[in-house]
Amino acid sequence: MTNPSPKKVALVTGASSGIGAVYADRLAARGYDLFLVARRADRLEALCTQIAKAHGVKAEPIVADLTQEQDVARIETIVATQGDLQILVNNAGVARLAPAAQTSANEALAQINLNITALTRLTQAALPAFLTRKQGLIINIASALAVHSLPISAIYSGTKAFVLQYSRGLQQELADTGVKVQLVLPASTSTELWDLSGVPLAALNKDTLMTTEHMVAAALAGLDQGETITWPSVADASLWEKYEATRSALFAGTQAGKPAPRYQIA
Repeated sequence: MTNPSPKKVALVTGASSGIGAVYADRLAARGYDLFLVARRADRLEALCTQIAKAHGVKAEPIVADLTQEQDVARIETIVATQGDLQILVNNAGVARLAPAAQTSANEALAQINLNITALTRLTQAALPAFLTRKQGLIINIASALAVHSLPISAIYSGTKAFVLQYSRGLQQELADTGVKVQLVLPASTSTELWDLSGVPLAALNKDTLMTTEHMVAAALAGLDQGETITWPSVADASLWEKYEATRSALFAGTQAGKPAPRYQIA
């Protein structure tokens, strides 16, 4: 992104490890000062020290649990009022992979609160200032499971489907405003999320796993190429184009105003 201001700032959620930590390092290498948000203070502080030393930028740790109302509100304020903020990376997320009938209401709500509510609130907080400046970038990390559901992923897939549709709608709303939204849909990525999900990383097929470094590198390459939607592991880009064409045709097919003939309603 180009910016008339000499100062560039990015805020990354879920930054203490995995995808978020790699985003932090790569954005620092591009000259961005950082606000790094995560729950684990020790890891966050160590990462900030490491990044500041390696790249000569400022990296401020912000310890927060984005499933908690007070913490989300605190980060909202930072996002809304930090005048030099150019990039918001909504990376924080959680997966609890189990049949819905074996998932408590609290576990379901925890996924919804972090994967949907926090992401939405921070995005909404960023938009007014970005629109006023006619500049800004929001990177929303979804998942390949946004378009697919497994017997153990009904809740998680549902949350990521929201991120997909929310981001797609925003992209259309923000066309020609100077504010950009990149939607990133990684498949299986080697992060600690798996060991907390109920499906340990060791149980996955190693041939299907992408490193966090490769995932973020692909996402940023897609961003540099002007992509609004990035599938880091999908080699055949026409698959998404066909999916979109079929989706559009299906939606057009709903606009009939009467039941389909197969339902034989008198």
